[in-house]
Amino acid sequence: MNYKGFEAKIEYDDEARIFHGEVINLRDVITFQGECVDELEQAFRDSVEDYLDFCAKRGEKPEKPFSGKLILRLSPELYREVTYCARRKNISVNSAIAEAVATYTSKQ
Repeated sequence: MNYKGFEAKIEYDDEARIFHGEVINLRDVITFQGECVDELEQAFRDSVEDYLDFCAKRGEKPEKPFSGKLILRLSPELYREVTYCARRKNISVNSAIAEAVATYTSKQ
């Protein structure tokens, strides 16, 4: 589910017979639940709006969904290999790593 750039993961608890979700593209925690899809969707939107209101009342900027920036630490040997591979393909190291991550995540 997506709302205003916030992405949620939904699960179903068969014992409690309820759907529950959590926003997954933030470090802050936003959760919600509902007994049916319509209720779940409304709870998701309400939880996001509550989060945004809470931040506004505190005078804080809400955390934005992930920016796409990543600090990555590699061993010198691995970094050298990535650099060589990128140069052979005539692409940046950043592009080579992004391509590798895309390949990795498509297999999950």
